[in-house]
Amino acid sequence: MGGALAGGSALIPDSPLAHVLVVAAATAALWVGSGWLEESAEALSGYYGLPAVVQGSIVVAIGSSFPELVSVLVTAAVGVFDMGVGALVGSAIFNILVIPALSGLGTDEPLEASRAIVYKEAQFYMIAVSALVVTFALAVIYYPVSTEPIIGELTRPLAVIPLSLYGLYLFIQYQDVGDAAMDRLRSGVDVRREWAKLAAGLLVIVVTVERLVASVEALSATFGVPEFLAGITVVAAATSLPDALVSVRTARESRGATSLGNVLGSNTFDLLVAIPIGVLIVGSAEINFSTAVPMLGVLTVATVLLFALLRTDLRLTSTESYTLLVAYLLFVGWILTETVGLTDVLRGV
Repeated sequence: MGGALAGGSALIPDSPLAHVLVVAAATAALWVGSGWLEESAEALSGYYGLPAVVQGSIVVAIGSSFPELVSVLVTAAVGVFDMGVGALVGSAIFNILVIPALSGLGTDEPLEASRAIVYKEAQFYMIAVSALVVTFALAVIYYPVSTEPIIGELTRPLAVIPLSLYGLYLFIQYQDVGDAAMDRLRSGVDVRREWAKLAAGLLVIVVTVERLVASVEALSATFGVPEFLAGITVVAAATSLPDALVSVRTARESRGATSLGNVLGSNTFDLLVAIPIGVLIVGSAEINFSTAVPMLGVLTVATVLLFALLRTDLRLTSTESYTLLVAYLLFVGWILTETVGLTDVLRGV
């Protein structure tokens, strides 16, 4: 299946160098397409007077998370769902550790948080991670595929569990909005132009993510890198770039809570919506529990670390930002040692 996908275009030579160039070009195109999508979504939300809950939890979340969503759909469709899950988990870890760090270092003052970010968004996100682990565990228990490694089949009924939790998230957001007054319309918006830009952004993202996944799959096969690990590094970093640029930009505009809220809201959407949607479309997908759960464990630790650092004076200092970056480098180092089998050697000593 991988060779068919990677070699799907006769215009692209099937060589490692060509696939590396495709990954670089797709990443750049992904950044452009995501920018169009987010700008148009924000403009249209203002024009139609959508409530803040819809703008933040649905429109903006889908806009910034669309690359990750497409990566899951593409990988599920071509039979490499492990790479899609890896991309989502890797993107979530990148978002939690790297994006707040870059946002904090990109401003002259400490990155300001809020109690709503710390006590609602961060804590609900930890619940989302736990819910996904439980869903994967149920797949292994009730729909086992193999025991070495531990693989289970994620079915449509199980996919409803995280989707239902996201519904609860939207309900909580709606309750927080209450009956607050809000502007119904934003003037000066060329509606046709914004809808065209949104459609163009969607098209660019779909095409570039398909090419990105194809080339990463080909490279992982060439160098013997497991699909999950390829997704958690290369695909994850590429699909997270739009989120990083948006968060750094809002941080520089002294909107620290918005910057952090975008990270946590997008991650919540990725885990509770993107993976289940992929399963609902393709019918079912196999989950390598042995590989996925340790990564979700790392994601939990990363979220707790960010939570603890934000709770100190409700802001993120430069020192704390560097701490997050060091934590991500340690994660990458662990992934590399796992890939080359060094951890197996150390366990045998």
